[in-house]
Amino acid sequence: MNAGVLAKAAPLILRHPHRQFAQTGALIAFWWAAQMVTTALHLPIPGSLLGLMLLWLLLDRGVLPIGWFEQGADGLLNHLMLFFVPAMLALVDHPELLSLLGVKLVITVLLCTVIVMSGTACVVELGFRLSHGRNG
Repeated sequence: MNAGVLAKAAPLILRHPHRQFAQTGALIAFWWAAQMVTTALHLPIPGSLLGLMLLWLLLDRGVLPIGWFEQGADGLLNHLMLFFVPAMLALVDHPELLSLLGVKLVITVLLCTVIVMSGTACVVELGFRLSHGRNG
């Protein structure tokens, strides 16, 4: 099938919530299909990565229009924090992270976050000063 035919095809006319659910389902189906391919072919990369690369390639080449996935992807990104809840529940399997080791890790992560944010702020400020100095 010609790539231009798919790109010119009209998207389904669905109301906003239904469109978002359909697009989210399409993204999940894309991931699932890529996972099945990596499993069947015994590829050394995760199916989610293969699916991401294939979806990016199809969107970049215009084979699939971005409108077919945009609202579903936005919905997933808006609720991204919910996907981290299972990771936090994994602490139940590792109680040592709630001991002194865990406290040290939390302090290290918080300190490094502050350092990275401060460094980023300094670089952005420097960039603003340099760009305004040349233009002003």
